[in-house]
Amino acid sequence: MLKSIAASNGNVITSSFSTLVIPEDVGSAGVFTTMKILWQKRWAFRRLMAIMTVILGAGMIYYGMPLNVGNLTTNSYLSVAYNAFAELPSSLVTFFCIENFNRRSSTLISTTLSGLCSILCVFLQAEELKMAAEVVSFFSACTAVNIAMVYSIELFPTCVRNSAISLVRQALVLGGVFAPILVVEGRKNSFLFFGVFGLVIGCCGLFATCLPETRGRSICDTMEEEEAWEISSSNYPSVI
Repeated sequence: MLKSIAASNGNVITSSFSTLVIPEDVGSAGVFTTMKILWQKRWAFRRLMAIMTVILGAGMIYYGMPLNVGNLTTNSYLSVAYNAFAELPSSLVTFFCIENFNRRSSTLISTTLSGLCSILCVFLQAEELKMAAEVVSFFSACTAVNIAMVYSIELFPTCVRNSAISLVRQALVLGGVFAPILVVEGRKNSFLFFGVFGLVIGCCGLFATCLPETRGRSICDTMEEEEAWEISSSNYPSVI
């Protein structure tokens, strides 16, 4: 297939490329096999738990904020529109952060900002200011989710990446499971929504400090390659 594609482009597959041997464990493993592999490699399991915790907290605001617009006294249509429009610039900011800043610090800053703005909504009396803080919190949570998903791709080698990303995605959805419950409780007391969500995403975001920095490094194919980098990395030397 590669030779056919190369020929259609006027190129030729060299003999050195044709003799490359793909490692046996590069293939995508199932979820249970992946969990077994990650459990055996404690440094990998620690990464998985840390990134899942980060995205769990971000997922609560990512799914919860749009549901909470009915609890605000501002125009509901405008509130929905503001939250919808916030996702577009968050994607643009994600590209900028991925290109220019570290993954770990970008994740930590975005989750912290989202948590602070969410808690600020509890104390603001002016509905316009509360709406602005809510949009900033949602914007930051969207940015955190986007960065964390890219971050998680770089954290795991090819042989377990697909299943690991699936687990991270499930953690994001699990965060959304709690959102409707807190939205209902938030009708009685705003702290039960904004305050709890702010504390959760702020605390969960701190787990990003447990992750290695992956910006500018190549993606590994096997667990052995990743473990070798883990051991030799100067910015994250500890391995369990």
